[in-house]
Amino acid sequence: MIAFVGSVFSPYYHWSGRKNPLNHVAFNVALYGPRGHAWAMTERGTRHLRREGRALEIGGSSICFDGSELVLAFDEVFLPWPGQRWWPERMQGEIRLTPSILADQAYRLDPSGRHVWQPVVPQGRVTVSSEMLPNGGWSGQGYHDMNYGNRPLEKDFEGWDWARGATEDGRAILVYDAVLADKSRNRFGLLYAEDEVREIELPARQRLVRGFWGVGGGVACDEAADANLCGVYEDSPFYRRSLVKTEIAGERLVMMHETLDCRRLANPVVRLMLPFRMPRRA
Repeated sequence: MIAFVGSVFSPYYHWSGRKNPLNHVAFNVALYGPRGHAWAMTERGTRHLRREGRALEIGGSSICFDGSELVLAFDEVFLPWPGQRWWPERMQGEIRLTPSILADQAYRLDPSGRHVWQPVVPQGRVTVSSEMLPNGGWSGQGYHDMNYGNRPLEKDFEGWDWARGATEDGRAILVYDAVLADKSRNRFGLLYAEDEVREIELPARQRLVRGFWGVGGGVACDEAADANLCGVYEDSPFYRRSLVKTEIAGERLVMMHETLDCRRLANPVVRLMLPFRMPRRA
């Protein structure tokens, strides 16, 4: 789930000249399971946005911190893909994320600090409740972060790979591997334990098999090991979200992984395709 204020992927925000981010907000919900996937991202205007110190509400969906848990409620409408008509048109439910590690340090993704990333809950316990899901929901590992910036991503990046996974003893490893517009790289890894965070030296990047749209990407992997793509959840002309198996600093990891290609995002043809998956309701 991603809450956007000034939606970075929005063609409407781009076509408007990016003058008013509060008029381009969205709550993206993605659910993946053995019976199929469901994905919703409706962009909304200013009148659908409500913000307080610890809470954000966009349309019928919200996220708030109650002092001990991050609580997300979602109520979104999606268009089912052919063959997935068993999904209802409305996605409703609740997610509760209880942190086991909290972090307050932010990191620059570019030398000028125009784009910043902050892991907030590198590791936690998540409970998902929804009538849409088998047995009414599930529980497992959880994670929460946030990004913010003051320029379009495609102005400063060619793209990036990001990955996050948990070690067997409950620590979390996070990886960012960004290629900037000038071809330089910003590549770093973080290891979070209960009471500390430290940077780790990343091994070389191994390429992953390309998807249907040609988006490939890669992930850090120890020299004596192999990186394997073991599940693809989103595969679009500019973005892929996957599950990968790799090894970093001797730790065998199953990592949630994303590859973003900003050059493709900026392609006018790709922008014209996006409204089919990102409708707008002002």
